[in-house]
Amino acid sequence: MKSERIGILHPGEMGISIAASALRSGHEVFWASEGRSFATRDRAARYGLRDRRAVADLCAACSILISVCPPHAAETVARLVLASSFTGLYVDANALSPKRTITMGHAMEEAGIAFVDGGIIGEPAWKPQTTWLYLAGLRAADAAACFSAGPLKTHVLGETIGKASALKMCFSAYSKGTTALLSAALAAAEHLGVRQALVEEWARREPELPALASQRVRGATAKAWRFVGEMEEIAATFDDAGLPPDFHRAAARLYGRLARFKDSHTLPEFEEVLAALLQGEREP
Repeated sequence: MKSERIGILHPGEMGISIAASALRSGHEVFWASEGRSFATRDRAARYGLRDRRAVADLCAACSILISVCPPHAAETVARLVLASSFTGLYVDANALSPKRTITMGHAMEEAGIAFVDGGIIGEPAWKPQTTWLYLAGLRAADAAACFSAGPLKTHVLGETIGKASALKMCFSAYSKGTTALLSAALAAAEHLGVRQALVEEWARREPELPALASQRVRGATAKAWRFVGEMEEIAATFDDAGLPPDFHRAAARLYGRLARFKDSHTLPEFEEVLAALLQGEREP
């Protein structure tokens, strides 16, 4: 693939790793700094992203745009692109329900924009074989070629928009859903005075589970604010599939109670996490 001008909307912790893979693969990478935080500006500067300041200017400079943002912001970002007369390739790599992705894809295609559905599974893509970008759409192979040198791995699921989002939803339903369930079980046990007994019983049956549970619950805290929207998207996905959505709606509420730890650079003590989870027990 020839060198392309690629725009990243927006280079957060995951987005900057996606940008780094594109740079490593020989492409020029741009972003728009207007309205972005100091932390985002610092990340973009450290990795050499070229600033086009406004989204309209980014659209004019680039042939490919990749959206990596929290689920609640996905349509806002897409609308800015639609308003900028962009006619290149747009990759939505956000944690959205298939239905929501399909609706966005239709709007993009009606405006003359080639649309690719993307789903990222894994942590920020700094190490080989740890992060996969699943892609679906008529030009999914073109999107995959942007990352040919890794370490981000890509996998094309075919031409049907919604497939990549569906896989992301089903994967996170289990991975992040079970972390929410562990959080709830431990918080309930703490409130009822049986946490130590629960941990001992887990240890008898699965010796590695107590340490793993603590690690997963504490490890989710800094990003829990992002998981709220993702759990709501999973609930919508399940509802559309004729499955009960309520578990993941509850998971969204649990992660919402951990939002106070947003972007923390140190893991909170386990007791702090339990206290945050239980803070809403007296809510009306």
